Amino acid sequence: MKIFNTLTRQKDEFVPITAGEVKIYACGPTVYNYIHIGNARPLCVFDVLRRYLEWRGYKVNFVQNFTDIDDKLIKKANEEGITVPEVAARYIKEFWVDAKGLNVREATVHPKATENIDEIIRIISELVGKGFAYEAGGDVYFRAKRFDEYGKLSHQPLEDLEAGARIATDDIKEDPMDFCLWKGAKPGEPYWESPWGNGRPGWHIECSAMAGRYLGQTIDIHCGGLDLIFPHHENEIAQSECANGCEFAHYWMHNGFINVDKRKMSKSLGNFFTVREVAEKYGYEPIRYLMISSQYRGPINYSVDILEQGKNALERLYTCRDNIDFALKNANEGGEIPEFLETHKQEFIDAMEDDLNTADALAAIFTLVRDINTVIAAGAGQDTLKACAELFDQLTGVLGLVYNRKTEALDSEIEALIEKRTEARKNKDFATADRIRDELKARGIEIIDTPQGTKWRKV
Repeated sequence: MKIFNTLTRQKDEFVPITAGEVKIYACGPTVYNYIHIGNARPLCVFDVLRRYLEWRGYKVNFVQNFTDIDDKLIKKANEEGITVPEVAARYIKEFWVDAKGLNVREATVHPKATENIDEIIRIISELVGKGFAYEAGGDVYFRAKRFDEYGKLSHQPLEDLEAGARIATDDIKEDPMDFCLWKGAKPGEPYWESPWGNGRPGWHIECSAMAGRYLGQTIDIHCGGLDLIFPHHENEIAQSECANGCEFAHYWMHNGFINVDKRKMSKSLGNFFTVREVAEKYGYEPIRYLMISSQYRGPINYSVDILEQGKNALERLYTCRDNIDFALKNANEGGEIPEFLETHKQEFIDAMEDDLNTADALAAIFTLVRDINTVIAAGAGQDTLKACAELFDQLTGVLGLVYNRKTEALDSEIEALIEKRTEARKNKDFATADRIRDELKARGIEIIDTPQGTKWRKV
């Protein structure tokens, strides 16, 4: 598999540290509000990465954190007159409502920053002891210029990064580029005891601590949105590699931004939507479909029209899968395994191996759907249909799609009417058959006659 590595700016062949195993760290949400549609993209994209690697036989250790102590949580708690842990607990619960709705699987571990304070303090102490960090006024800062490779992920020369930095006249930092590892406690804020006084961790150090604790000092893949490259991921690299003396992550994957009606999503523009808001109108699965319908590194555009297109595409997938089940009930035994199954499976694999190209992978699935519909129409046997169903379920499962299939049951009266109509058609009593069809339609049941028999669906 080839992965576009932000660190090298090229597609690199993926070689795991340990054969057959993959260690992935994905930056999770800061839990002070509902997740927005921008948050949904890394959730869905890297869920697909994990699913694909597991489908290919890897054992994946997938860690995704919750940032449960932060300025934003403190502000929210103060606004609502509740504690920071109460804010975090509420929005972690709401996160799972949306994550489950999007069919995002739970990570191997979902650590919280507040559960890893001891590890955070240990790493900071290590950095202070090595001269990479210093205490100033109760805060602890990392000396960015002490790390010779600072800027290697964002590919910006240090002088450019420095030119963009801002420092207040009363700032206690040694250098504008230095970033905070530990924040001294302010009145009314949550705090923990430390060698530098009461305080709380900075954002960047939290992820270094949690990645190291649950995955080891060097991990295979670190992933997140483009907006995290600098300063968050750049700082993670600096503090982790200075503390541990080894490479932090071999591969860095970053997903592109989401535009709304071709404009950058922002609260100031009034085009900022939570996943919950969109799902209430259109459902969760069209959102997931949108998030994986384009190659993950490029931007995607969110609009009502695109969501509707996604709903229509999903309907094609559901119809195909339902058609297989219906055909199986009426199919003869036997049947050959079509050659196109292996062809489309390989097309799917080729796409995913090329830097997780889900757009081309979806195209392979829809070509598969076309050929499955063709063999169904030709009266395929049971073995053929079972093989089609198995591959369809595998490929859509890797992308996390077609997860809302429902088995609809009819009451005995409706079933009797359908049977009566089938008998009337057999006897060429089309007037009776039409009358029953109209009666069923009035009850919300649509009848569809196919070469394989009569189908129905609720309308």
